[in-house]
Order: sequence, then C-alpha cells, then structure tokens
Amino acid sequence: MNQKSINSNKQFMVGNGILAFGVFFIVCLFLYLGFRGQRKENGTQQAFKDIYTLQITGSFAHDSLAIYINDSLLMDRTMTENGVKLQVNRFAEESMLMVVNHKDDKITPFNLSPEGSLIRIEKKNGKIYIEETEAPKERKK
Repeated sequence: MNQKSINSNKQFMVGNGILAFGVFFIVCLFLYLGFRGQRKENGTQQAFKDIYTLQITGSFAHDSLAIYINDSLLMDRTMTENGVKLQVNRFAEESMLMVVNHKDDKITPFNLSPEGSLIRIEKKNGKIYIEETEAPKERKK
C-alpha cells in the first residue's frame, strides 16, 4: 500500500510540473505575440510625416477642457474667448481624439483619419462638434 501512494504522489507531481511548463509556455507565447508588432525595421524608430491641426473655437469660453490623442494629454486648461490652434505630429498607426469637458465630465471621442487632417472643435447648444477636413497637400516644386 505504501508503494501505491508514492506512485500516485509522483504522478501528481509530474502532472503539476507539466502543467506549470504549459502555463509558462503560453505566457511566453502571448508576450512574444504582443511585442512583435512593436519592432521597428532596421532598428529605427517608426515616424509618420502627417500632422494633425486642431482648431478649438472661442465657443468654449470659460469652459475647462482637456484634449487627448490616444492616451497623450495635449492640453488641459480653462479656455478664453480666443480660439486655440494646436499642431501635433501623428505618432501612431491609429489615433483617437478625445475632448473632455470638465464642467459636466462628458467625453467626446473621435477617430482621426490615418493621414494628417484639419480638425475643428466647437460647441453649439451645449454639445461638442468635431469636424475633420483633409489637410492641404504641400506643393512640390
């Protein structure tokens, strides 16, 4: 009887060891798959030539606004009667603009185009409107 209990304990320990190696392999596989897309060709940092131009109109006077692209805070301040113009280089494959009105804690999300563009942000009747137009192309000589 004593020998049978030792064999079942060995089987249990071997099974747990195989399970542990399986979990370790799966974790390593997910880490590899998650980080492989972040590799840059030829070891250089990926750069985009496109520019987003944000025009925030004076309709936000005395409102506290925060402007984000993806998870990067661009501006967080109380607006004046004058409009604000920001230019931001595109820094990701896909970008989302988020306008946060601190007065009522409302978030207005907007998916930006993959190419650079001109984005006009204004407030009408208490709602935030975002209009995106194609950026003017540079003329080559």
